[in-house]
Amino acid sequence: MGESILKDKSYKFAIRIVELSQFLINDEKEFVLSRQVLKSGTSVGALIREAEFGQSKKDFTLKMNIALKEANKTDYWLSILHDTGYINQNLFSSLQNDCKELIAMLVSTVKTSKSE
Repeated sequence: MGESILKDKSYKFAIRIVELSQFLINDEKEFVLSRQVLKSGTSVGALIREAEFGQSKKDFTLKMNIALKEANKTDYWLSILHDTGYINQNLFSSLQNDCKELIAMLVSTVKTSKSE
């Protein structure tokens, strides 16, 4: 149950990140940071999907741990975008809340999978 919630939330987050990247490119004419946040923000869900069919419990844990790192990296890029004025406070808060929620869920998943 928890994994399907994580999968769903990470997918919805990736969609929001794609939309953010499109906004940054089309409206703000920002190409470097938009690519960085796009790569890290969409890879979270991709890694969670990949972990689903891991070859072993160790492989599953490794993929989830990498997804956690990518989520943390996305949080960094979102902060940079906010602090440089590319995204406003409302958008930043909304995206960061989603990102922090994913991070918390991934931390829990990694801890649980390591203890099993």
